[in-house]
Amino acid sequence: MSAHNDKATDILVHVRRFDPERDGKPRWQDYTLRAEPGMTVLDGLHRIKETLDPTLSWRYSCRMGVCGSCGMLINGRPRLACNTQIFDVARDRLVLAPMPNYAIVKDLVPDLTPLFEKHVSVHSYIERKDDGEKAAEFIQTPEELERYLQFSYCIRCGLCMSACPTVASDRNYLGPMPLAQAHRYNGDSRDDGFSERKKIAGSSHGAFRCHYAGECSNVCPKGVDPARAVQLLKRDLVFSYLRLLKRRPRAQLSGGPSADARRRPDIPEAPPYTVK
Repeated sequence: MSAHNDKATDILVHVRRFDPERDGKPRWQDYTLRAEPGMTVLDGLHRIKETLDPTLSWRYSCRMGVCGSCGMLINGRPRLACNTQIFDVARDRLVLAPMPNYAIVKDLVPDLTPLFEKHVSVHSYIERKDDGEKAAEFIQTPEELERYLQFSYCIRCGLCMSACPTVASDRNYLGPMPLAQAHRYNGDSRDDGFSERKKIAGSSHGAFRCHYAGECSNVCPKGVDPARAVQLLKRDLVFSYLRLLKRRPRAQLSGGPSADARRRPDIPEAPPYTVK
């Protein structure tokens, strides 16, 4: 339920604090913040740090919902602080805590090291088996791009991992973000890495541990829908096991022998550039 206000209002901000160098366990601390219309949670944290408590810590960078750095638990839901206006989620009380399913570095700063280690482990990059052709461009049709485009919008914010009940119960589970990115690269016509990824994604802590709760997609700020990606990945893994996975055409080098055959006939070839 939205809680829009059209004037400045005092908000009680309830923050979960923890400094591993000083605290034996997490504690809660209250701040009274003068919130204004349009003020984001990130803006409010800056106001608190500048005027009330310079020791408060959180992570941020772009302030534009692009870098994914400022993920935290906002009134019980994983969100980006820079994309969340205070009056959209609170009337008089705002509760902030670090994202669940991560160790705490300090206060609202989670340790994202396991997230990135799992991301790397599934070979989240294009792999080619060509020799001596890595510097060339590859032709990709709009249809081939559409196959994986939605899943490429992931900003690695980690919100999906914090919302996942399987990650909460199995810390070795790869999780929605790495698995969704494994599917993103499997679906890329330029990639040859499926045979390597399926060993990891199909392991005991891989895609089949997903119970399809769907919370990862509910909290994703970019509409990536990792829950769908994991289900599609499961399908490909099963088809591969049954030898039913269809081999897709490999992306060709631009200007190669099959370039003319793959060029869309409705798009005329661009004339050569003229330098004046």
